Amino acid sequence: MCDDDPFPQAGRVRMIVPAPIGRIGTSVPDPEPAMFGQLDPEHVFMMGDNPALPRMPDRPRLVDFLRLRMSDMVIRHLTVSARRALDDGMEEKIVLACLLHDISNGCLVRTDHGYWGAQMIAPYVDPEIAWAVQYHQPLRYFADEAVGYAYPASYDAFFGADFLPPDYICRDAEHARGHRWYMSARLVTLYDTYFFDSGPAFDPEIFTDIIGRHFREPEDGLGFDGSPSAHMWRSVIWPNNFI
Repeated sequence: MCDDDPFPQAGRVRMIVPAPIGRIGTSVPDPEPAMFGQLDPEHVFMMGDNPALPRMPDRPRLVDFLRLRMSDMVIRHLTVSARRALDDGMEEKIVLACLLHDISNGCLVRTDHGYWGAQMIAPYVDPEIAWAVQYHQPLRYFADEAVGYAYPASYDAFFGADFLPPDYICRDAEHARGHRWYMSARLVTLYDTYFFDSGPAFDPEIFTDIIGRHFREPEDGLGFDGSPSAHMWRSVIWPNNFI
């Protein structure tokens, strides 16, 4: 689709209903009933491209998602993490895992982000990369002095000094410690800089060659290839769709 093509629902007020997962449990009231009362020929629920967002290509690549759909804080975090791994001579699979480890945090879902992120990328990467993305989440709560990983001091500020991870996190961390890919996930935690990264973000394009060697870009574009996670990528393309 060309940037000059008209946006869908032109000339009408496009109402956006917040996703329940980001609203429930907060003090924000549910706006949906009131919005239903506003429906008329001039007021519709958002569907398709949102004019407030950069338009995605017809066949979007991974880099398009990194550049056009990530929050500023997360893309800085991911590119700095991956660049540090690259500069330290880590193998390319680890660099890509660092680049993608918080992809869900940046564009889809924060809760259980490692599990969501792994599911997003699993059809397109080596299983070890997806495994490292998933298990970096439980492992980040547990120190490993032998490799120089300490519990992040920032987590005391984030969650409280008395926070204890839930049982499933403890179980999965224990499972990861006995797995042959343990160090792949542990390396992600070592390059996972907590709180605010210093310095600007790097352009994701600098990782193009690594992505090309280790991320299988579908011919029809992410979101349109019929993979088990295609719907997740479409949700990032059109995050404000009513249904």
